[in-house]
Amino acid sequence: MGGKRLRIDTNFQLKKCAKKRVVGNYDRISQLPDDILIDILSFLSINEAARTSVLSSRWINLWKHTPSLNFDALSALRNKIQESSDWRNLLKTERRNYRRWVNSVLRSHKSTTLKEFIIRFDLNNSYKSSIAQWLDFAFARQVQTLELDLGIYSNCLFSGEFLYDRRSVGAPKSMVVGFKSLKSLTLRYIDMTGGDIECILHNCPLLEQLVVHGAERMSNLEVCGPSLVLKHLEIVNCEDFISLKVSAPKLTSLTVKMFEELLLEHVPMLTEVSLRCDSCSISIKRVFSQLSCCISQLKVLCLELICLQYSIEQPIELCEFPEMPKLNKLVIKCCATGDESLVRLTAFMRAFPYLEEFVLKYEWDSLPREDKVMKNAIIRSPHNHLKVFKFCGYYGRTIDVELLSYILGNCVVLEKIIVDSSGAISPETDGLDVEQTARKNAKEYLEPHVPHHVQLVIL
Repeated sequence: MGGKRLRIDTNFQLKKCAKKRVVGNYDRISQLPDDILIDILSFLSINEAARTSVLSSRWINLWKHTPSLNFDALSALRNKIQESSDWRNLLKTERRNYRRWVNSVLRSHKSTTLKEFIIRFDLNNSYKSSIAQWLDFAFARQVQTLELDLGIYSNCLFSGEFLYDRRSVGAPKSMVVGFKSLKSLTLRYIDMTGGDIECILHNCPLLEQLVVHGAERMSNLEVCGPSLVLKHLEIVNCEDFISLKVSAPKLTSLTVKMFEELLLEHVPMLTEVSLRCDSCSISIKRVFSQLSCCISQLKVLCLELICLQYSIEQPIELCEFPEMPKLNKLVIKCCATGDESLVRLTAFMRAFPYLEEFVLKYEWDSLPREDKVMKNAIIRSPHNHLKVFKFCGYYGRTIDVELLSYILGNCVVLEKIIVDSSGAISPETDGLDVEQTARKNAKEYLEPHVPHHVQLVIL
């Protein structure tokens, strides 16, 4: 029986709110205190907030005091580049326009503090001085959340040197003073070393979240210290990354991709881990051994299998997992050609007796062929706690049906199945309505077989 989506009449709600807000042409919103109006404006984009200045004299300068400055224009740039026949010249022009836009807003801005400052655009090293000035502006206002996402089109990583105090020439490296106010820091496509990251941690006593993407020079990193208040750490797409050592007493979530050695020491609060198993450098079994100090306390585990075919042909590694008694959510992401057996992945479930939610994100690059025959792939056994199963990448292949049959036959307290048809990642599927076919297949096969007490949601 198909799941029904709840439809909300937003027009009705808006009219209802409007009646409460305006009585006799009296503008009650403009009578609110400045602090409340500024908080409302902080949820809008910069351009949207600036447009409110035309409403009345009451609003002319309010947007200039917003504590959130989000200069995100990366998605719009990508769309323009996809439509352009001369994307290199377009990129040069758009970079200049972006700099003018940011400078114009900063000249008008009046707030003495900043909760959030985001630079999200493709910039190269010729814009180093501009970015340094923008950071000085943010640091002078004790910014709490800082994100620098400098894009990927230039094929030239932005140097991280601008993060250091430019006044300390000839002295040991130290971060700019403003870093001491940071609670969240995100750095994407900035060329930094492990030493640079460690220096940031040393100079950010309040830092709770650190995200680093695409730092190609970073090979070794130690995130250690009894005084660290770091709660969330994410290291992704650092191609030469070799080893990570973590000893952080308040860390609750860890995401790390493309690594060889992971050493976890003092992480008593760690409950959520996301790792990638590169079959060329590290086995699934080895990943679990590196989690040994915290494996009994994990509640959420996300595991990305780079090469599904390589991994599932070694069933002994899928059968020797340690028990994880507190794990209640498992996310498996895998890429494959589209005809590898998925039922083998249920071997993960048997190691986690109290699993309540299982999410499979399956990306495939070719249309279905006949499944390979794999004998003695699994041991069938009941799962007494699994309530939700989500399958991203469903198409209706025999391997898909086989996996769902296993779930329906063994998960005795199942409440919901979510089928997401997105997952094709190959030019082979371009021009084909793969998702529509997948939804049709799901509706035709699953609806008759899913029990009435199990909610079926087809996305």
